Amino acid sequence: MKHKFLSKRYWNSGATPMAEVVELAYKYDDLINLSLGDPDYITDKHVIDASSLDAHNGHTRYADSLGDIELRKELVNFYKNQYDYEVSDREMMMVVGACHGMYLVLEAILDDGDEVIVPAPYFVPYYDQITLARGKAVILETYEKDHFQIDVERLRTCITNRTKAIIVNTPNNPTGACLNKETLEDIAKVAKEHDLIVIADEVYGGFSFHEPFIPITTFDGMKERTITLGSFSKDYAMTGWRIGYVLASNFIIDCIRNINEGICFSAPSISQRAAIHAIKKRESILPPMVEEYKKRMFYAYERINNIPEMSVLPPQGTFYLFVNIKGTGLSSMEISRKILEEGHVLVIPGSAFGKSGEGYVRIACTVAVEKLKEAFDRIEKIKF
Repeated sequence: MKHKFLSKRYWNSGATPMAEVVELAYKYDDLINLSLGDPDYITDKHVIDASSLDAHNGHTRYADSLGDIELRKELVNFYKNQYDYEVSDREMMMVVGACHGMYLVLEAILDDGDEVIVPAPYFVPYYDQITLARGKAVILETYEKDHFQIDVERLRTCITNRTKAIIVNTPNNPTGACLNKETLEDIAKVAKEHDLIVIADEVYGGFSFHEPFIPITTFDGMKERTITLGSFSKDYAMTGWRIGYVLASNFIIDCIRNINEGICFSAPSISQRAAIHAIKKRESILPPMVEEYKKRMFYAYERINNIPEMSVLPPQGTFYLFVNIKGTGLSSMEISRKILEEGHVLVIPGSAFGKSGEGYVRIACTVAVEKLKEAFDRIEKIKF
């Protein structure tokens, strides 16, 4: 990418794993795409119709830079009703998806060289976002033998006098792991002992299969040191609407609002109206979707564990399976390419999620069981 018109800091960068996946999705007419976490569900019809009516009634102008006040009040009610957690409408800001929120947060809290602990495997953009905000990502490995739980003693060894924050992503993308209550309590204890910020990526909060999801900000003493990233993309099948939110102390919210004024000022007003209608219908939208994803996940789990060279842990949450392919003797990139070229099935190599992702591929169960059956029928025929 070297060019005199480009910033030198980008001369050695290439296409991101996500960008490469998007290109590959067009390679075969019969391709089954199990790569990106984009639900096959269409946004609920009531949400589409109601937000369209709102647009006709004039909600087409800039929204408040913090977000539509009606939407913020609905989020206040949601956290109170769901978690008995008190948050005010001045302690939140609507953003253009959680990735936008993450960048604003990192830009607000990091000084040059500040360190952010990132449990790995990690969501692809984290590393570059930290670098872009002039911070340093410190990788904390998690392992399949521990069900990808964070080992708190290893966490302690990552802390230095430059550590500013730790990212906690549960339910986790890419592994699907859900951090248990005891682990979250231990992380909270470490954060308080070392005066750290916890950046809680809770985009998949609605997709915890075995135990009720608990936001870490609700733990004693954690509200003032937790920044929560939420999204309507997964819980409500609204990826294309690009709407998420940040919960944090009001001085942080004020700071990210000021930063965002030079980026996009406010989240789209029409998308925020859709989010209002979605959150009001949460109990009719989310549960049947979660049940369908569970059905797909457990079907895929059984099929994967019947392929001799592959294995995967029982599903815990999200709609991702992090498949161990070490038995093939191939790298995650090689196995992904082989599955694509010989089976016309697109998955993401685990190496995209950090070094500890090598030896795995991520499968997104975002197609119906019938399509999953066809995908695994094809994969079973491949000679590894």
